Amino acid sequence: MPNLQNAIKALRQANKRAERNAVRRNLVDSLKRQFRKALEAGKAVDAKTIYAKLTQALDKAAGKNVISANTAGRTKSRLAAKLNLALKK
Repeated sequence: MPNLQNAIKALRQANKRAERNAVRRNLVDSLKRQFRKALEAGKAVDAKTIYAKLTQALDKAAGKNVISANTAGRTKSRLAAKLNLALKK
């Protein structure tokens, strides 16, 4: 447990930020699961709407430094490739 007042405040801030980042990360993860399940069920149109929400969530997470910009771009690219493959069928 920190003794100095500024260390106590820093710990409090770190906990708040970690909680906020976890919420964003969990949103991205749940949207990824929904997207994957929609593709597995053969619902490409539903997956397309989920993909739009997912790209927005990834961009926001990258903008807030929850995930890196490269991770967001790589994820969007891979999911777009899967979506395009499903839409062609």
